[in-house]
Amino acid sequence: MFVKSIQIKFILEIIHKITHIIQRIILKILVHLVFDILIAFLIMAFNFELGEVILVDKPYQWTSFDVVRKVCYTIKMRKKVGHAGTLDPLATGLLILCTGKMTKKIDNYQAAEKEYTGELILGFTTPSVDLETVPENEKDISHLTNEQIIEATEQFKGIISQVPPIFSAVKINGTRAYEHARKGEEKEIEPRQVEIKEFEITAINLPKVSFRIVCSKGTYIRSLVRDLGAVLGVGAYMSALVRTRIGEFRLEDAWKMEDFMNEVHNSQTTQSSNESLV
Repeated sequence: MFVKSIQIKFILEIIHKITHIIQRIILKILVHLVFDILIAFLIMAFNFELGEVILVDKPYQWTSFDVVRKVCYTIKMRKKVGHAGTLDPLATGLLILCTGKMTKKIDNYQAAEKEYTGELILGFTTPSVDLETVPENEKDISHLTNEQIIEATEQFKGIISQVPPIFSAVKINGTRAYEHARKGEEKEIEPRQVEIKEFEITAINLPKVSFRIVCSKGTYIRSLVRDLGAVLGVGAYMSALVRTRIGEFRLEDAWKMEDFMNEVHNSQTTQSSNESLV
């Protein structure tokens, strides 16, 4: 009887050990399974070939095409990458990039309303209406009141006729307007209709005036600044501009270029490491 009891105890210990080993194996399998799922998620975080919408905060002094070229290089795609609305080099803010099949959505994104914040300087003009060229034509602004400045914005609200700046990408007989401007050639640009839904003065600290604008596709904020300065009789140029929204897409959800490149690099490295383990 005693021997039989020892045998049963021995068998139970063996069963316990086997059970423990099985549990460890199952746990290890589950851990690997979860890890593989996470890796797969990271790898599939971007599918540029199939199509992605990438929100980027365009750096200062970069052209929109500089951003496209950098993204193409980063994601290793030479084709099927485009942006949905140019930002001037001296502007920053939201730029929408589309890859793969999502490039078919570019026209829709371009047609969406835009929101900008920025600053203008009263009492000077520049040929480019921004800091690309040197301020000139200084005028006295000491007589201006806050009320006059705010009231002057009212005539620019709604559907208006606007002439794009000569330093712009508008084509004149097949040549970009800025190419004529940089050669000192005077060319006439046809006015276009745009809609200004909101034109809010957010701060006045003369000669600097801060503003927020909500507008339709094709609006040149520099033209609004130029025309506001003309109405006030003192001239104006734009000293800063940030695009904060395109349709439902917002700047706060956009990638900084460096962060985006690091994220893509990390995903590619993880994918390569995972493939080497298979």
